[in-house]
Amino acid sequence: MRFVLRLVRIVFTLLRYGIDELALSGFRQHRIRLLAGILTLGRRFELPRGVRLRMALERLGPIFIKFGQVLSTRRDLLPLDIADELAKLQDRVPPFPAAQARAIIEAELKRPMDSVFAQFDDVPVASASVAQVHFAVLRDGRDVAVKVLRPGMLAVIDDDLAILHMLARWVERFSADGRRLRPREVVSEFDTYLHDELDLVREAANAAQLRRNMADLPLIIVPEMYWDFCTRQVCVMERMTGMPISQVGPLRAAGVDIKKLARDGVTIFFTQVFRDGFFHADMHPGNIQVSVAPATFGRYIALDFGIIGTLTETDKDYLAQNFIAFFRRDYKRVAELHVESGWVPSSTRVDALESAIRAVCEPQFDRPLKDISLGQVLMRLFQASRRFNVEIQPQLVLLQKTLLNVEGLGRQLDPDLDLWTTAKPFLERWMDEQIGGRALLRRLKDEVPHYARLLPELPRLLHDALARRSGQQPADDTLLLAELLREQRRTNRLLGGLIWGVLGFLLGAAAARYALLWAGA
Repeated sequence: MRFVLRLVRIVFTLLRYGIDELALSGFRQHRIRLLAGILTLGRRFELPRGVRLRMALERLGPIFIKFGQVLSTRRDLLPLDIADELAKLQDRVPPFPAAQARAIIEAELKRPMDSVFAQFDDVPVASASVAQVHFAVLRDGRDVAVKVLRPGMLAVIDDDLAILHMLARWVERFSADGRRLRPREVVSEFDTYLHDELDLVREAANAAQLRRNMADLPLIIVPEMYWDFCTRQVCVMERMTGMPISQVGPLRAAGVDIKKLARDGVTIFFTQVFRDGFFHADMHPGNIQVSVAPATFGRYIALDFGIIGTLTETDKDYLAQNFIAFFRRDYKRVAELHVESGWVPSSTRVDALESAIRAVCEPQFDRPLKDISLGQVLMRLFQASRRFNVEIQPQLVLLQKTLLNVEGLGRQLDPDLDLWTTAKPFLERWMDEQIGGRALLRRLKDEVPHYARLLPELPRLLHDALARRSGQQPADDTLLLAELLREQRRTNRLLGGLIWGVLGFLLGAAAARYALLWAGA
């Protein structure tokens, strides 16, 4: 019954704010426009369309608010009046009362507010879809930000996710093309991330990991978490001093190099994705600030770590090779990678897939970011992929969303930024570290402890292998020992040859270097 009531409420809210009229009015077909006129008969909408859409999303709750947050960064796809209104969803969602926040904090920390905070601001500094943030001062004088989860969030999110799961099942049941998109897996992934976001201890752990990862990159700051005051519904962290990244004019007036800021954003994104495989996956402008403190002036400040994306080594290698192939316009290699990864059936004609990818991507090169829309590229790639039964990979959905966020930020900061040219050197350097000489030495160093443990076990492993090959335990231990000794001698000869080969190479290199020095002298 609760599920049905939620569904009815969604439909009623969309009708109340005229979202049906807003959606249908964009079509040019006479029949659809006639349908829009019939549906809106007797209804008048005095508020602007952007305001109506924002208010509808606010009333529908966190999932819909997050959808609006993503849309707000796509000013190339939305009219400016709608984009400006949706931008208010990033950190200006109506707050819940301060009395409720105080009650939650005391219940979670199991102590009175006065025993923890010397000062607590009742007016929240930010109010988002899942939580709101208050500034405070701890009893020891440290300035902190206190994040408090919205009350009653779990029930609302579970109802909305139940509707999404139902829609995903319908899509898979009635649409062959929809099954290719794997909607149930995508919704399940979204389900996981949303429930993770409702656990502020998990969010604090994400922040701590990201802070360690970014410690050697002087382009971004991640606040320190104060674990003595972190629970599932309350998180206390270091207070940051910065300005929202969306305030380009004030940032420029403060002396921030906006073009460098845009380039740094691309570097941070690709570092998190391809070096660490652990990236901030909710990078809308409400979660990103720019430091104005003298010691860290001009650096990014990352906030809100509820949604974090992760990639395996296989994912990173596959994506990096794809990006490199794209940047080099090697569309044949892109098509081959799709086949090798299993994203398309092995029977797919590589030349046909290559031609489709070329038609989508070739027009995008050598153009500034203001003339490129990755959203449009992804849309056209999706349309082209339908011919080849490309399967959508659920683990990459967050990466695609984050890439769109990064593009939206880059477009606001520097419309002339060439995303391709900025990212290509970074990816080429990363690939060199993965497959070059340094990568070989690093992997050998990583494997040394493994082989150090394995070598003493070699005789036993050889014994087991010989026993399995014979299908039974040998009857004659003498014959077994002789065969084992022969195998061990063969292994020793191979190892000895390898060692002498390496020594010979090193001695030869040293001799050649000495000869060059002697000749120069």
